[in-house]
Amino acid sequence: MKYRFLRFPEGKTKAVTLSYDDGSNADGRVAQTLTRCGLKGTFNLIGSLVESEAALTKEFIRTEILGKGHEIATHGYNHRGLDVLTPVEIIRDTLDCRMVLEREFGIIVRGMAYPDRNITRDKRPGAYEQIRPILQNLDIAYSRLAGVEDPTFELPTDFLYWSPTAHQRNPKLMEYIDNFLTMDVSAQYIASRTPRLLYIWGHGHEFDRNNDWELLDTICEKIAGKEEIWYATNGEIYAYVQAFRSLIYSADGMRVYNPTLHKIWFDVDKTLYTVNPGETIRL
Repeated sequence: MKYRFLRFPEGKTKAVTLSYDDGSNADGRVAQTLTRCGLKGTFNLIGSLVESEAALTKEFIRTEILGKGHEIATHGYNHRGLDVLTPVEIIRDTLDCRMVLEREFGIIVRGMAYPDRNITRDKRPGAYEQIRPILQNLDIAYSRLAGVEDPTFELPTDFLYWSPTAHQRNPKLMEYIDNFLTMDVSAQYIASRTPRLLYIWGHGHEFDRNNDWELLDTICEKIAGKEEIWYATNGEIYAYVQAFRSLIYSADGMRVYNPTLHKIWFDVDKTLYTVNPGETIRL
């Protein structure tokens, strides 16, 4: 049996995504910096702040975030930690936030970042297992954790338990970025040539509080403009990976059918293949 590995659009082996929480006024500067550097981010917004325009204006979100190819996702209507809420409260806080974003911006929102408190298995045993089916029933497809990081650059197996690589203020972040940029995926052991993802998260208001906006510039300029990297939002990565996982193979593994709407790239023993929507190819 040959090894098959996902490759990102155009056959790229690496992807970068960024995620910023709360939707404070400082996130506006973050969005503009990402746009200037050719990066993409997911901005996780608090529904009550969006509704009242207490921070970013709706027009800014339309033009400078959504209009520049970035993404918005839910972060709770009132930014309450899900592990301390009843099931009904989880439903209401999550659904109310989603409905505000969809109503105000005319889009479908399926992403999220867990608000306020982490729900990781080591810190909140059992919490995630209780919350996960609720989010699934609310049609939340992917959600980023806080308080846990994973510098292996592996894609998540469970997108509702999505561990980022590192927080923007992690003292090892620059080391992680260097490791990511210098990694040659094709040179890895044959069973380890998986695609790699660098996922950075944080809050725009931290740059204000620490008066170190140059840190954001340094991060963005360091990872920008690399031909081997796909710069994408959280949602774009989720959709592409799910499409790859939806490919259908013949019993002998030599034919592949793509039932999705995405053109998919994948590697089979260092040979790059593409399969278009609705197409069946022979390997």
